[in-house]
Amino acid sequence: MNALTRRGLSLATAAVLLTAVAACSEDANTPPAEVPGVTAGEIVIGTHMPLTGPAAAGYSEIAPASKAYFDYVNANGGVHGRKITYKFMDDGYNPANTQTVVRKLVLEDKVFAILNGLGTPTHTGVLDFLKTNRVPDLFVASGSRSWNQPDKYPGTFGFNTDYTVEGKILATHIKATHAGKKVCFMGQDDDFGRDSLVGVEQVLGAGAVVAKEKYVTSNQNVAPQIGALKAAGCEVVVLATVPGFTALSLGTAARLGFKPSWVVSNVGSDYLTLSKVLGEGKVLLEGMVGISNLPSPVDMSDPWTAAFKKIHDQYNGSAPFNGNTVYGMSVAYLFVQSLQAAGKDLTREGLIAAVEKGGFKGPGLAPFRYGKDNHSGMGGGKLTKVTAGNQEFFGPVYETDSAAGPVNEFKEERPAPPANTIPAAA
Repeated sequence: MNALTRRGLSLATAAVLLTAVAACSEDANTPPAEVPGVTAGEIVIGTHMPLTGPAAAGYSEIAPASKAYFDYVNANGGVHGRKITYKFMDDGYNPANTQTVVRKLVLEDKVFAILNGLGTPTHTGVLDFLKTNRVPDLFVASGSRSWNQPDKYPGTFGFNTDYTVEGKILATHIKATHAGKKVCFMGQDDDFGRDSLVGVEQVLGAGAVVAKEKYVTSNQNVAPQIGALKAAGCEVVVLATVPGFTALSLGTAARLGFKPSWVVSNVGSDYLTLSKVLGEGKVLLEGMVGISNLPSPVDMSDPWTAAFKKIHDQYNGSAPFNGNTVYGMSVAYLFVQSLQAAGKDLTREGLIAAVEKGGFKGPGLAPFRYGKDNHSGMGGGKLTKVTAGNQEFFGPVYETDSAAGPVNEFKEERPAPPANTIPAAA
C-alpha cells in the first residue's frame, strides 16, 4: 500500500469519525419532540361543560372553580415552572355540540389534555376521537363505567364514584331503613340511569323495584313519569337525575300530591344547587337522602372546605360556593397532583403513566382506584340527609365495587391539605 493510499484511508476514516461526532453532538442539542399544549412556561388544557342548557344549573359553576384553583397555583409558581391555562367551552349538554367543541380544542387550540369533560351522553361521543388523537382524557365528570375501559380507551379516566357503586350504597340504606316499602326508580335514559339501576337491583333484587321510569333532557315535562310512579304506589323513589331534573321531579310530585321518600344520586343531590333552582320550593327537599364523595361546602371545620373557600374568595368570589365549587377545585387539585407526579419533562404518555401509578390522596372521602387495570374514580361515598334546611352527612363512608362485591365501611382517614393547598412534587 503506497503512502497516497494510506493518506486516502486516513482522510476517509477521519471523515467518518467527524460525521459520527457531529451526529452525536446534534442529537445532544436537539430539543425533544414538541408536546401539544406544552411549552417551557405553559400547559394548555381544555374541557366541554354545560354552561347553558338543561344541565347548566350548578354544573356551569364547576369549570370556573377549577380555573380559580389553577389561577391560585399559577400565582404561586405553577407546576414545575409552568402555568396552567384552562379553556372551557360550552356544549349545552348536547352531544353534537360536544364533538364540535372538543375537535376545536384538540385540532385548533392544540390542548395537552382534556380535563373533566362533563356528562355521560356528551362525553361518550368523543372517546374515540380523543383516543385516535392520543389526548389524555382525565377525570371525566360522570360516573359511567364507560370511562373504566383501559384496554379500549387507555387515556381515559373517571373521577366520580361510578353510578353502579353509588346505586349499591343507596340501596343498602334503603334495605336498612325502608324494609317492606315499595321502591321505585327514575333515571336518565343513558348509562347514568342504567348503571345506577344496576347497582340498586344488585342489592335489592330486580323484583324489589316495582316501577321504573326514565327521562330525556330534551323534554322537561316529567309529569307522565311522576304520575306513573304515584299510580304504582311508590313509597321510596331513587332518582338518577341531573339537578334540573331532580328539581322538576320533586316539584311535579308536589303538584300531584305525591310524597315518597326521595333517595338521590350524588349527581343531582347538592342542596345548595337545588335550593337555588327551587326557590321557595326548597322545603320539598326536607328528608332527601343523597350521597357524596367530597366534603360539605358548608362545613368550614373541614380543613379542605376551608382551604378551598379561601381560594374561592380570592379567585372566584363572584360565584356561589357550593358542592359544585368544591368538586371543581377537587378535580383541579388532583390534576395538579398528576402533573407533579409526571415530572418536569412532561409528555402525554408520562401523565397517563403517573395516573395509573396511583396513590393520590386529597379531599375525597373515598379512595381512588386508579391502576393499570382500573381507570375508574373514587370507590365509594357517604350518605347525606336534608334536615331543617341543612344537608348533613350521616353514617360511615362506604366503598364497594361495580360487581357483586359487598358494601363495606371505609375507615381510612383523609390527609390534611398541604399548608399552601398545593400538592408537593413527587
